[in-house]
Amino acid sequence: MWLVAGILLAAAEALVGEFFLLMLAGGALVTAGFSAVTDVPVWVDAVVFGVVSLAFVLGVRPALLHRFATPPLTATNVDALPGKRALVLDEVAEHSGTVKLDGDVWTARPLDVTEVYPPGTTVTVMEIDGATAVVWRGP
Repeated sequence: MWLVAGILLAAAEALVGEFFLLMLAGGALVTAGFSAVTDVPVWVDAVVFGVVSLAFVLGVRPALLHRFATPPLTATNVDALPGKRALVLDEVAEHSGTVKLDGDVWTARPLDVTEVYPPGTTVTVMEIDGATAVVWRGP
């Protein structure tokens, strides 16, 4: 009985991936081994299952979660550009301008359409709109 429960719990863990059912499966498998070697009442097996499962949940599961936790997402490509500094190459106005951003030349427009940034100005990329960097002189 404990062996079948352990196998079913381990199979269910494959669907969930939270390491909780795996800890219960470990408790069931240890209990299956304990039950095979001893001749004790079923309630003792249940206590062994509870104690071992609790020990796995409190002792092993946090280490597994820490080891296999997904790392925070790192912004890449266009998502990584907002907040970076750029150098104005050609005057940036409402309908024209280019900036050098991370070694590449981008078309640019100001965040505030009334502003104009002369060449040589350092600006901050606020967002990327298609293939255009929306920039601001800001602090």
